[in-house]
Amino acid sequence: MKKMIALLTAGAMAFSLAACSSDAPATTTAAAAASAAAETKAAGSAAGTAAETKAAESAAAASGKEAPEAQVKEIAKVDISGKNVSILTPYLSSVTTKQMADTLQAGLEGNGAKVDVVDSKNDFGQLASDIENVVTAKTDAIILVSADPNQVKNQLADAFSAGIPVFGVDSGFIDGMQVNATSDNYKMGEDMSKYLFEDLMGKKGTVIELTYSPHPGVVKRSNAFDDLLPSYPDIKLITKQEIDVPKGPIESGREIMENLLTANAEKDSITAVFCAWDEPAIGATQALQDAGRDEVMVTGVDGNSQAVDLIKQGTNLKATMSQNFDGMCNIVANDVGTLLSGGTIETGEKYAPGQMVTAK
Repeated sequence: MKKMIALLTAGAMAFSLAACSSDAPATTTAAAAASAAAETKAAGSAAGTAAETKAAESAAAASGKEAPEAQVKEIAKVDISGKNVSILTPYLSSVTTKQMADTLQAGLEGNGAKVDVVDSKNDFGQLASDIENVVTAKTDAIILVSADPNQVKNQLADAFSAGIPVFGVDSGFIDGMQVNATSDNYKMGEDMSKYLFEDLMGKKGTVIELTYSPHPGVVKRSNAFDDLLPSYPDIKLITKQEIDVPKGPIESGREIMENLLTANAEKDSITAVFCAWDEPAIGATQALQDAGRDEVMVTGVDGNSQAVDLIKQGTNLKATMSQNFDGMCNIVANDVGTLLSGGTIETGEKYAPGQMVTAK
């Protein structure tokens, strides 16, 4: 079992801001080391991103408006020959991000577009420069994949001013963008938290929360967990910790779990671990298996194929929420094709529906 988990770790090296769908093949890519400047920038923006995301959720709730659950269709055939589309991401080393970039590229190139995929390797400063470069080059459209637009607002404002449409896949949404296709991350976090607290923990015990504040989708999932926890007075939060994404979310999740097992060495001192996405859940599962702590239950979100395999094998990892990443890509590819071929689209956030995955 330990050898199997080690192999799975090698197959998913960086931040799946949303990990891969359950039926997608594992993609092995080299995890790029982030610069010290990138780590500093990510840390500095974390609190602000969380606050902005929470504020946006509150505003949406106050207005009574919710993003529509889009009807997911196959990528339609339209002629966008001669159009240039720039796909930009800081996380191409992530299994899922690579999957989404590949799906977008194949679909858009199939309709005649010239597509460039640019990876800023965990560095949002470089992402800002990449946006400036494609705006200067007069690209016809920009697609951000798994990237928080709040961290590159100034550069996106230049794109808006230049009349360049900006789309997001598994990203956030700010005024001026056309569309962000994603999951209802708050609802996924809420559904997973309820399943963990009630079905797995029986409304009592201790829990650890692993999260990552710079990513808006992850923040929403953690917000749902944090909002629900006070409703379960017999469940105690041991600690909430941030994953070190530049180090690699699987490796970081494993190391954090190892340290927490040392601090909570007595059996049954930890009941469960809530992970806001699957890759740290894989790392935590590895540490628990190595330590022989089979009683600790782990949950994730994303439907990463490695996570689904671990669930089916009966390991500590008990559940995940499968996201429809291909559906997100199809939504955006269709909207890009429609807009670049002279049509009109409905703007805003659009949801591709997800599904709970358990061993049952």
